[in-house]
Amino acid sequence: MAASDDRLFTRAIHPLHAALLAGAVPLFLGGLLSDLAYGNSAEMQWSNFAAWLIAGAMVFTGFALLWAFIAAIRVRFRAGWPLWCFLLLLAAFVLGLVDSFVHARDAWGIMPAAPILSAIVTLVILLAAMIGLASLRAGEAK
Repeated sequence: MAASDDRLFTRAIHPLHAALLAGAVPLFLGGLLSDLAYGNSAEMQWSNFAAWLIAGAMVFTGFALLWAFIAAIRVRFRAGWPLWCFLLLLAAFVLGLVDSFVHARDAWGIMPAAPILSAIVTLVILLAAMIGLASLRAGEAK
């Protein structure tokens, strides 16, 4: 029987990488909800909450991106979940960086760009987490 490289793609995600992926999702979602709350109430503190939540999400996303880069190098950037997870995390990191620059403006100056960017980056990080965490299968971890 011929040897196959399919075993590289069935390898489960490392638990720390899974925690980094899963940790970024609620922080970006909290930033989105804070932006929406600021848009409805004009209470300046919601803008501050959103900025801090996005900064925390960027820390998690940066470490998850580094981990996904190493995982993608290990499989030599072939098609599979490590490559897609890396590309989505890279997009989330770039969009999150732009979103954090938007949140660096004064409170009223962030509208309407901040909730739109926060919604986009939340969707992208959610997709990255779904793809990355889909490789967590009971009984297949080696």
